[in-house]
Amino acid sequence: MSQLPIELFGHRVIAKIGTGAASEVFVVQDMKTKQVWALKLVVLSDEKSDRFIEQVEKEYDIGSKLDHVNIRGIHKILRTKKLFTTTEVGLLMELVDAETLDDQNPESVSAAARLFAQVARGLEHMNERGFVHADMKPINVMVTGEQQVKIIDLGQACAVNEVKKRIQGTLGYIAPEQAHLQAITAQTDVYNFGAMMYKVLAGEIIPTALQIGADGVSMSAVTPSMVKLPAPLNKKRIGIPDELSDLVQECIQLKPQDRVPGMGQVAERLELIVSALGDTHMGLRAVAAK
Repeated sequence: MSQLPIELFGHRVIAKIGTGAASEVFVVQDMKTKQVWALKLVVLSDEKSDRFIEQVEKEYDIGSKLDHVNIRGIHKILRTKKLFTTTEVGLLMELVDAETLDDQNPESVSAAARLFAQVARGLEHMNERGFVHADMKPINVMVTGEQQVKIIDLGQACAVNEVKKRIQGTLGYIAPEQAHLQAITAQTDVYNFGAMMYKVLAGEIIPTALQIGADGVSMSAVTPSMVKLPAPLNKKRIGIPDELSDLVQECIQLKPQDRVPGMGQVAERLELIVSALGDTHMGLRAVAAK
């Protein structure tokens, strides 16, 4: 959509703020209440785009059941139908003025741990409500100027114990059970989250349960025995405490039963680490440990 629309679903369009694989995100204002929202728009363009509309429907179904300060609020879903077919959907969401964790590198290990603890509490809330985010990565975490976290993008979220029909996940963060179409559980979020922490702290993605195909685009699953755990963080970076390095390693274990048992425990351990670190400003750009 090259030209900015004047309105969408009865809301005045103020600006375009994002583009996804099959979606566009706008800042809109309700013409009646004057409330300002973020609106994710997906338009049915061909048969393949059916699944993207279904993802938005599922995002609303799950997001509307959540209520946590560290998860972006989902307000309402809007639809346009022609001959009983949904041709476009709009998802009204809390407008968050923030950068993603992918864009905003924490200035210190302490700052990173504080953000991680908030993400962990948000995921704990999702899991307690019976859902798994299933796509936790830095780009799906927004950080405000006040250093408050907002988890976004529930497009791959699902009910606990759901078995998906196709592989969904992101190279470098996907858990082995996702790559092999096994049940998605709260332990899947533990793995994705651990992989996210590793990327933020080490500046590189961990070995993954997916591999790039010969064409450089398609991905295929590999056996768990082919995946090697990365070096502990405290062996790669000066200033990362053993407690944090150990926690990351325990989150990214290949077998779900070997990981930290739940996001609640992950959050508690992170909060203890934050307390122990205090206001230390050990930078994440420190020279790699030898």
